[in-house]
Amino acid sequence: MKTGPPVKERIVSLIREEGPLPFERFMELALYDPQEGFFAAGPLRSRPEGDFVTSPEVSPAFGETLAGYVMEEYERLGEPGDFTVAEAGAGSGSLLEPLLASLPVPVRAAAVEVSAAARAALAERLPHVKVCAPSEAPARLTGVVVANEVADNLPAAAAVREGDGWSERRVGEENGELTLMSAPVRREVGEWLEAYAGEVPPGGKAEAQLAARDWLAEWADRLTAGSLLIFDYGGTSEVLAGRSRAGTLRTHRGHRPGPLLLEAPGQADITADVNFTALAAAAQAKGLESELLTQRRFLSRHGLPARLAAWRREELDQARAGETLERLRTRHRITGAAALMEPSGLGSFQVLIARRPTR
Repeated sequence: MKTGPPVKERIVSLIREEGPLPFERFMELALYDPQEGFFAAGPLRSRPEGDFVTSPEVSPAFGETLAGYVMEEYERLGEPGDFTVAEAGAGSGSLLEPLLASLPVPVRAAAVEVSAAARAALAERLPHVKVCAPSEAPARLTGVVVANEVADNLPAAAAVREGDGWSERRVGEENGELTLMSAPVRREVGEWLEAYAGEVPPGGKAEAQLAARDWLAEWADRLTAGSLLIFDYGGTSEVLAGRSRAGTLRTHRGHRPGPLLLEAPGQADITADVNFTALAAAAQAKGLESELLTQRRFLSRHGLPARLAAWRREELDQARAGETLERLRTRHRITGAAALMEPSGLGSFQVLIARRPTR
């Protein structure tokens, strides 16, 4: 049960006590406050009747195709008996369920999720899977860790290019309303920006994604053997520098762009394009070998085009046989799976594969 004042009121009180907040602190409270945070305290968000859908909700073929990658890792590691598939930010279970059902061998599985509502849904949908909060995730594992659209929601600092340097944007308040204000850049934020923001022109905006770096490093430390598989929207430092005129911070609610950035904390998603150059560097710092490719290429590499071709032949046979209902079902399957590889949509998402080398 929610208690106490809404998160906006608590943010205002915190600013009055401590001064303007770094943007990542505001973002953390807005999204993950235990009482009022958009993800931590709200209903299950990733569903058709919720606020957004991701690739697993678009088509079960996403999880089914990932099963091919998981089997490759299982065989690469010598078919270990403790092989585990863990999903960070498991949401509704729409990725993990078809993935596990498509594996020809039994494996251990863990669904890691910050949202209490999502954990309850996961426990009901996947009764044989370990469902846990991030603090309860496996301390050591051999296998594959999957994270789909998680990194974009990790708190990020907001900054603006000022000549040869940077200034930060902090969240202050005026008469009870939240406002962005300029502040000197903190050393660790400035160092991240100089390393990964790219060629941002004066007045351009960038997000310093230190929490995403630390999140990946933590999962890398847990991984004794196997790989991390991270799907998200974003790009390299060079690509994101081209989006710096407005920056990439934005809100999302009800399957459409949400309110202004500071307008409704706790009531909308806050997200930023993921800097995959920085994530790859974090993986390499932990001894992992990394590869970056698009979702379209990843799914193609693991057999989705062949499955689509088979379904299209099946649909043609059903049409010739006059099997109208079966044909409609097959057409729905084709449409969803094809959307996963759409070059201007989900297919353009980035995939970071970070493997721990075998010795």
